[in-house]
Amino acid sequence: MSESSRSPRRRGRLLRFGAAVIALFAVAGYLAVQYLTGSSTPRCTVVSGGSDGASYEFTPEQAVNAATISAVGTTRGMPERAVAIALATALQESGLRNIEHGDRDSLGLFQQRPSQGWGTEQQIMDPTYAAGVFYEHLAKVPDYTELPLTVAAQRVQRSGFPEAYAKHEPDATLLAAALTGRSAATLTCQGRPQPSGTGGPDAVRAALVRDFGRDVLTTAGAEAATGQSSPSPRATARQGAGTVTIPVPRKTTTSRAADERGWELAHWAVANSSALHISRVSFAGHEWSRGGYANKWRATGGSDAKASSAQVRIVTGD
Repeated sequence: MSESSRSPRRRGRLLRFGAAVIALFAVAGYLAVQYLTGSSTPRCTVVSGGSDGASYEFTPEQAVNAATISAVGTTRGMPERAVAIALATALQESGLRNIEHGDRDSLGLFQQRPSQGWGTEQQIMDPTYAAGVFYEHLAKVPDYTELPLTVAAQRVQRSGFPEAYAKHEPDATLLAAALTGRSAATLTCQGRPQPSGTGGPDAVRAALVRDFGRDVLTTAGAEAATGQSSPSPRATARQGAGTVTIPVPRKTTTSRAADERGWELAHWAVANSSALHISRVSFAGHEWSRGGYANKWRATGGSDAKASSAQVRIVTGD
């Protein structure tokens, strides 16, 4: 065989080898990204505060809606069980997505119908309004906290599939424990900023007011949540460049209620991290930050751990 006939074959082998090397590097790069971020798709995770190993994984969109549902409930003084019922209902009705369609004229997180007196289309498509009107109806159900979850939900929704809510109870219970603050450092998100989101302290404060009411930004509002009278006339949430600091005053007899309020706000911030471009949240000697390997809450410890329990600090920025 002539040398000229070997050269094309040699060149072909070299091209194939080069393509294989490029493909190998591409795969290695992809796997590195997966290792560092945990997934190619942004996600949030809530885990059990106990030893049962239970967990639930969901999207940033679902996290924002779940956090709103919980915040509206606790602001109305509803118990954790009510929040779990509301979350299970929204999981069944819409998958915790604020959808613009449904059976007949059903809309939104809870698939509420304008024709049945739930509100206007515009109102129902507002997650804060939709959650509020759900709780209004739930509060009228006698002894709803003692009823099976699916029964309580059905008495509000009057669905054609009354048993459907039960399958969502485990996930809704995990979410409610974290989002009401009872289960500390159990909700994490990857926090990748959404292009459609709006960051900065002003956006964070507006979202807090939207879900919790205006008092959330004041010392008086935080004291109302813990039942403590104000030791100071100051009543504003401090902020620096890119930072919102929310006061969480301590109770004189026990810190349990204050801790729950703090973790409620901290978990809310993490749930909203992608939408509001939040990069760091800290409370009670723990810190969550965007990115990293496992997106865990990290214990910061140190002498400032006690002081950090008096405030939730939210840092924004890309």
